[in-house]
Amino acid sequence: MEIIRSIQKRIYEIRGERVMLDRDLAALYETETKALNLAVKRNIKRFPPDFMFQLTKEELESLRFQFETLETAYSLRSQIVTLETGRGQHSKYLPYAFTEQGVAMLSGIINSDKAINMNIAIMRVFIQIKKALLFQNDLKEQLKEIRERMGEHDVQLNNIYDAMENLLDEKAAQRKWEDRERIGFKNEKR
Repeated sequence: MEIIRSIQKRIYEIRGERVMLDRDLAALYETETKALNLAVKRNIKRFPPDFMFQLTKEELESLRFQFETLETAYSLRSQIVTLETGRGQHSKYLPYAFTEQGVAMLSGIINSDKAINMNIAIMRVFIQIKKALLFQNDLKEQLKEIRERMGEHDVQLNNIYDAMENLLDEKAAQRKWEDRERIGFKNEKR
């Protein structure tokens, strides 16, 4: 269960896609980001733009706030942080983002047992997310139907209230007519 939460924390929404960053995948696969990216570059034909894309500076900057608010247990540092002195401490390149299909394709080029098991776990998390979204959309549809029905009932109730008011107005008018002071000849009843 801990691994599922760890994976969920590393899924971001960028460009309307749910993606995982190269550094997060490398950490999960227990390999270096550089090694992962080199394997991808050797097999670049397997990664069309809808499977993998490189983030822009603006996208990375917007993710910075997400990185900074993550729990301290998530020890990977943001690549945005200014480079510290010392060779190879932080990447100076914009990260790559892998969609669900891109992550699935990674399983074909990274063959360690850890990577294979982690890929299976990642695919399960993506499936859970899809199921949750489908359930959420179903609930939204049901709420929409209820609102529409309520709207129809409101119209019907308003019609009933109007009819009742008209009846009350007619009764009041009839009483006024019967209670009016009569003029002309009066017929006294004895």
